[in-house]
This record gives sequence, structure tokens and C-alpha cells, in this order.
Amino acid sequence: MRKIYINIYTGCILALLMALLFSGCSSVPKRPPEVFTVQSMADTLIGQANLEADQANFREALLMLDEAWRLAIMTDRPALRIRVNLARASTMYSLGRIEDAERIWRGAEIEAEFSGEPLLASASRVFRARSLLLAGKADPQETLALAQAELDKLKHDRMLYAVCWTVKGLAEKELGLYADAEKSIMNALSIHTKDNYLEQAGYDWYLIASVRSVSGNYRGALEALNRAVDFDRRAENTFGLGMNWAAIGDVFSKLGNQNAANMSWRRSAEIFRAMDKPAMAREVESRVIPTDSRRR
Repeated sequence: MRKIYINIYTGCILALLMALLFSGCSSVPKRPPEVFTVQSMADTLIGQANLEADQANFREALLMLDEAWRLAIMTDRPALRIRVNLARASTMYSLGRIEDAERIWRGAEIEAEFSGEPLLASASRVFRARSLLLAGKADPQETLALAQAELDKLKHDRMLYAVCWTVKGLAEKELGLYADAEKSIMNALSIHTKDNYLEQAGYDWYLIASVRSVSGNYRGALEALNRAVDFDRRAENTFGLGMNWAAIGDVFSKLGNQNAANMSWRRSAEIFRAMDKPAMAREVESRVIPTDSRRR
């Protein structure tokens, strides 16, 4: 069987040599030194999947990324394989498939180390740490130490550098280091704002609001959420707007302003319903407490 494969492969090489021989006799343009057709298709799918994931269409995003993974296997380019798997793991995490996500993150890190891609190895560790921390499955002190160790490695890639600052801030929040947490997330915000990454800047303000709310600074949290709404409107980030208005309702409720809380929750539900996210709309609406029923 191996001999058959060798013969087929030899035949292909001979056919290619013949084609090159004949092309040399004509005025055919010089061929490019490298082909990126399949990689470009995979990159397009990654971009489309990111757009779907931004609107919480995670199942659709995963289908695109599974196809991107097939194309990445075909190209056998380590960097592409790793980038696709980082996106696949994040999407699986969003779908609640945390064990699958962790397995893929670890695999991406191992492949990055093996392939001499230290930046992508750092990215794998940072993305995994962020998601496990948000899922309550990571030790905040260990995550903080990891983020501090990775910052210097990622400082030449602005987007990954910003992600690492966010991870540091989230770990500091869990440890009750609220001033440090806000400062770290502000560092990420400065990068996203300067580079006009509007959705990421909106999310940074959302996280800052969360830090302020947990520390009891509700007025500051409302201010941050209003900034988040501004950025998400500019980005037309519908999912982000729905999340922001739900959080604004929560903060107004903590301040004892039930009317404002109800209006905010209903606005959030309207947005989710317009997105065809009825379950999310119902969950937010369940927080509404009619003010007349409180007087009885």
C-alpha cells in the first residue's frame, strides 16, 4: 500500500514538473512564493464567527469555527490552528462546555510551545485563565500571579496586552482589591479607546461598573454603565446594550429607585426580544417589581 502511495505521489510530482516545464516556455507571470487561499477562507470564518459570538449566537459561531478548524488542519499552519482553537474554546465556554473549552485551550498552549509560538502560548494561558475565573473555577491569587507574569510577554501585541490587563483586574476584583482592579481595567480601556475598539471599550466600562458596584459605589457604577451604553450604541452592539440596561436596572434597584430599575429592565428585555432572545428577555423581565404591588 505504501508503494502505491509513493507511486501516486511521484506521478503528481512529475505532472507538476511537466507543467512547470511548459509554463517556462510561455510568458506566464511569476508564481507567488506562498499561497494563502485556504488560510484566507479560515480567517474569514473566524471573523464571521466573532460577529455571531458578539451577539450571543454561539451555536452559529461554533459551526463556523468547526469549519475553520477543518481548513486549518488542511493548511497545517500552526499559528492558524492555534488561533482557530482559541476562538473555538472561547465559544464552547460561552455555551457552557467548560471542560471541552479547557481541553482545547490546553492543547493550543502545548501546540504553541511545540511550534515556537510563545505569543500564542501566552494568549492560550490568558484566555483560559479569564474564562475559568469568570466561571468561578480558578483561584484568584493564582490568576493574578499568571496575569502579572504574562504582561511583559504580551506588551508588543496591544490587543492581547489589553486582555491580560482585564484578567489582572478581574482577579483583583475577586480578591477585594477594588482600586487596583479598576486601574487594571482602565489600562485595557485606554488601549481599546485609542484604537477605536468600541465593543471592547464598552465591555471595559461594564466591568468597571461591576467593580464599583461590588465596592458599594453605585453612583460611580451608573456613570460607568452610561459610558458603556455610549460605546455600544456607537458600535451597534445590541447584545452589549441589553446587558448594560439590565445592569443599570440592578444598580437602580440597589439605590432603592424601583421605578428607574423597572424601566431599565424593561428596556433591556425589549432589546433582547428584538434580538430574538426570548429566554434572556423573560429572565430580565422577571426582576421587575410593579411599584403599586409594593404598597399593598
